Formats: sequence, C-alpha cells, structure tokens
Amino acid sequence: MTPQSDTVVEERVDYRLDDGDHERFSHYAPKDQIMAALVEGTPCRALCGKLWVPSRDPKRFPVCPECKDIYESIEH
Repeated sequence: MTPQSDTVVEERVDYRLDDGDHERFSHYAPKDQIMAALVEGTPCRALCGKLWVPSRDPKRFPVCPECKDIYESIEH
C-alpha cells in the first residue's frame, strides 16, 4: 500500500522574454518550409537556427537581425 498525500503540486511555465529570446522577432526561412509548416503544423528552421512552428502574423514583429544579416549575405 502506498501512502497518500494531501499536497497539491502546481507546475507553471515562465513565458517572460529574455534579451536573447528569438520569440520577439519574425524569422526568415525558405518559403517551401514555411508553407509546409503552416499547413502541416510541423516546425521549420530559420536562417538564424531557431526551430519554430509559424503561427502568427510576421508583420507584427521586427525582423530577426541574425536572419536579416544572413539573408543579405546570401543574396548579395
């Protein structure tokens, strides 16, 4: 027989953003990967290395400076 406990454990996730948090930016990734991620709900990898599932309006956030630098170095 196992002892019972009246203790309730509540888990919480801290969603505060840190200075290095990539969640506050819009990211660049290949269009085909973004479209597949939007349709299938699977993650895609941004140029800066962030792995995420696109689900928000990217126009609401500034562009990730790392993604922008990488994109400009590739295109020019």
